[in-house]
Amino acid sequence: MESKNLWQLISFYLSTTLALLRHLVLHILTLNQSPFIIKFMDLILSVYFRLCNLSPCAVDLDDQTTIHFWVTNHRRFDRPSLVMIHGYGGNPLWQFVYQVGPLSRRFNLYIPDLLFFGKSHSKSPFRSEFFQAKCLSDGLKRIGVDRFSVYAISYGGFVAYRMAEIRPDAVEKVAIVSSGLFYTDEQRDQQLRTIGRHPSEILVPKKPDDLRLLVNLSTFKQSTLNWVPDFLLRQFITLMYDHCRKEKIELADYLVQKKADPNLHVLTQETLIIWGDQDKVFPLELAYNLQRHLGKNSRLEIIKNVGHAANLESPDELNKLIFSFVIGCS
Repeated sequence: MESKNLWQLISFYLSTTLALLRHLVLHILTLNQSPFIIKFMDLILSVYFRLCNLSPCAVDLDDQTTIHFWVTNHRRFDRPSLVMIHGYGGNPLWQFVYQVGPLSRRFNLYIPDLLFFGKSHSKSPFRSEFFQAKCLSDGLKRIGVDRFSVYAISYGGFVAYRMAEIRPDAVEKVAIVSSGLFYTDEQRDQQLRTIGRHPSEILVPKKPDDLRLLVNLSTFKQSTLNWVPDFLLRQFITLMYDHCRKEKIELADYLVQKKADPNLHVLTQETLIIWGDQDKVFPLELAYNLQRHLGKNSRLEIIKNVGHAANLESPDELNKLIFSFVIGCS
């Protein structure tokens, strides 16, 4: 009798466990319709940013435009202020996850979502990097940040450059990573032919293979993304790219369609240019172009065996360069 009761108890637990596992598997198989897992990971990253002494903050510039920031909780006046500007490829939580901890211990950090990324949005029809720069500058002014250095990657570098141009009174130093700002029309056309697809199809992916191509173009080392299941990549695309997809594409189209500007404004600020020697998005020759154009106020640092996404492939080296450049320590 006791053995029969024991078997009934075991059977009950086994059937319950199997039912729960079946429910879990069915739920996972349907997650491609809802970005649950990526939202959860995004939440974890948000918690990590809070642990780095940062808090979210939304600034309404007018009735059309809102800029979202992660800002230092308690500003320390013995530390310099650093604005970190992300590029395409997700929001700043994902792009700066390997850097925000060390940098938060040396700087007062201000990390915006660019317009149409994350929680920043606008009803304005303007898509230029000038408009992005003006909105970020106005937002920083609203939260009381009057003097700061700026560190930006890829598309963010275009915005940071314009911020330094329009606000020379506010921007102290500029660190730009892998931003193809100075080029000839021939160089641009050659790079587009090399990539073989329109940039907006890659920068704003629709399918898992598009996202894999974006990551493979951005990194030199073998990407683990090749083994990530398609349903997870679809979730990432849903969360990061489907929101304001049209506007993100228009931002990319604006840059691609721009004619080369041989009279690009020469910044007065000291500028650090950082580039991966294996960059497949903006070839290394563009780094030398920019350095020659900026002249004596600029310095070029090349990171070996690193592609376009130095913030992901070599964050420690990048942090050392930023520390040394902005505050003169390693």
